[in-house]
Amino acid sequence: MCSISWTIYLINTAIFTKFRAYPNESMKQSSLYIAIILFFLVFLFSCKKFIQQQEQNAIVALVTKGQWHVTGYIDHQTDTLTNDFAGYSFQFNENGTVYGVKFGQQTNGTWSADVASKSITSNFPSASYPISLLNHTWTITDSYTDSVAAKTSIDASFNILNLHKN
Repeated sequence: MCSISWTIYLINTAIFTKFRAYPNESMKQSSLYIAIILFFLVFLFSCKKFIQQQEQNAIVALVTKGQWHVTGYIDHQTDTLTNDFAGYSFQFNENGTVYGVKFGQQTNGTWSADVASKSITSNFPSASYPISLLNHTWTITDSYTDSVAAKTSIDASFNILNLHKN
């Protein structure tokens, strides 16, 4: 009788021990899975940030090589003001500065690109007309290596800007 009780005790202990071992193995596996998932999340976010930086660098390189000319400007009242920009050329620089030149007169400003929102912001703080019309955040609607079409919201309508590069 004692050996039967002892055998039952050992079997129950073995089952209990194995039962307790499963959660520990499960916890180890869960920790491993969590670590792997966290690694991939960090990796994916790092890749996304790297890709965004490369896109930003490509935009800056594209914009800063060559001079740009306004080949179309329509204000929100559907007035074509393109001729007012005749003779101006614009040079964008990698350091975020831009200048417009006409007949040797230079007007300085700043610019920045936002790849995520597909926009370019320009600001010419001391500019007079017509360059002051460029002081907006422009949403890119179409672009090529030598031209850009953009719009900015004004009074529930849009100003439209077209630029071409030499």
